[in-house]
Amino acid sequence: MRRPVLLRRPHAPRLPARPGDAVPAQPPADQRVALRVLERSDRGEFLRLAAESRDLHRPWTYPPERADQFEELFARSRREDCVCLLGCLREGGDIAGVLIVSQIVRGAFQSAYLGYYAHQHHAGHGYMREAMLQAVDHAFGPLGLHRLEANIQPANHASIALARSAGFRLEGFSPRYLLIGGQWRDHERYAITADDRGIDRS
Repeated sequence: MRRPVLLRRPHAPRLPARPGDAVPAQPPADQRVALRVLERSDRGEFLRLAAESRDLHRPWTYPPERADQFEELFARSRREDCVCLLGCLREGGDIAGVLIVSQIVRGAFQSAYLGYYAHQHHAGHGYMREAMLQAVDHAFGPLGLHRLEANIQPANHASIALARSAGFRLEGFSPRYLLIGGQWRDHERYAITADDRGIDRS
């Protein structure tokens, strides 16, 4: 009598204890932007750029503009369920934009939310599109996620176009979904999965 053949699943990749411990891969040479993890020493440049970009950000998002708000973001980015990535120019190292992978849920879900914003001085040059694609690859690679969701206000056409350019698809509409700037605001839900990027998580 023949013995049954036991099929073994490949071992799951070893995930970092904290998402902030995973170092983003260096992009191809033709990319103008590279990702790195937020550091406490970024506070001065981060706050200056946020203040300069207020007209670009509002009413869509309200990034930290004070030292205590930055420290709160930095502390959150070092937890097990969040990482703050900076899209930095490879020439000069300036911060072009911010991408935050947050509310990471493991287990059967392996999902997170992606928030992002550019800085005024570097907007309109395609830097955030490069950073967004790299962030998606980082989420589905070293972070081992299966799904990313981005919630965007319907009138924020630039943010929607950026999400779509990275492969996010519209999944639904959530009325009065998030409290932003003191108001409960409607959002559209966009998402992308590892399958969409050709990565098999089975």
